[in-house]
Amino acid sequence: MAASMAERILVRRIRCPIFTARREHRPKKKWASTLPAVSGPHLALQYFDSNYSLQFGDVWGSMRLALLSEQKYGALVNAFSRTEAIMVNLSALHSADCLRKEWPPGAQLSCYTFPRGDLSRFPAPRADALGLLEYYLMDAASLLPVLALNVQPDHRVLDLCAAPGGKTLAMLMQNCRFLAANDSSVSRTNRLRRVLQSYIPHYLRTEDRVRVSSWDGTDWAEHESYDRVLVDVPCTTDRHSLMEEDNNIFSRVRMKERQRLPALQTSLLLAGLRAVTPGGDVVYSTCSLSQLQNEFVVERALEVAATEYGIRARIQELRPFCEMFKDTFNFHVNCRIGELVVPHLAANFGPMYICLLRRER
Repeated sequence: MAASMAERILVRRIRCPIFTARREHRPKKKWASTLPAVSGPHLALQYFDSNYSLQFGDVWGSMRLALLSEQKYGALVNAFSRTEAIMVNLSALHSADCLRKEWPPGAQLSCYTFPRGDLSRFPAPRADALGLLEYYLMDAASLLPVLALNVQPDHRVLDLCAAPGGKTLAMLMQNCRFLAANDSSVSRTNRLRRVLQSYIPHYLRTEDRVRVSSWDGTDWAEHESYDRVLVDVPCTTDRHSLMEEDNNIFSRVRMKERQRLPALQTSLLLAGLRAVTPGGDVVYSTCSLSQLQNEFVVERALEVAATEYGIRARIQELRPFCEMFKDTFNFHVNCRIGELVVPHLAANFGPMYICLLRRER
């Protein structure tokens, strides 16, 4: 009896177990963009392990652990709010002013931190009767660039990369005569405006006291116009890169942007050196451990400033300054140029790199 059609098909499939579909019916390989992506924090950790293990040697292990652990914060007291009451409340939390005990009398800034090894967190700040928030939560090491700049009441100050605004607030609390706060990103500038509105009284946010702008900092047109310039540049933001996927500069789509960072940082520092008056000071700072973004940028900017613009600037010694804060922050002992706060489990602030430059001509 002749085999049925179904039986003949079954026999063919048994004899030829590997079935080859026609080309147009074969499943297509997924494009790279649809494959499971390696996260930004994972890529950052790979990069840091590869580079920082060489830069820091055996010390990198403890820094790595601290960077992957919960960050410590400081509470910058709002000098325009009810300061004494705020200090009493912060002291009741068993925190202490890490600036007042070290900084000379008459300083306008107060920043409360918990003792070494204490990972307590400050509550969210409340608004006072005028609607101003009582304190600003930030990495306390971020205040070191501001303190190194030594802003005086008669100074005109430029904050070239001002957002999100913690350092800008601190300089305004030092009662500088005029402050230009700039950030090239419009969205970040809008955030800066909201911060100023939340902490600074309206009568002090006038154009003759504070100017907020979204200009290209690398092409700053006001030359020799400021007594002090802060150049807190965009960087790899090491701690954020290890902890947050959102807006992570180590994501594959931002690779070229990351590779261009040292060139951008050099251009911004050059703009700062051109904007400051002879005899004035510039502070260059990052929140990265990278020598490529820190010491090397300073060296390159000084070289270009001299050869292309005839500007001579000298690196100022910061070790005595940092010695005053050794009980609060952990400083790297082998920083060639400038000073570097490195994360440590007992004092988990930073990273924060600072270099003070004085323009001579």
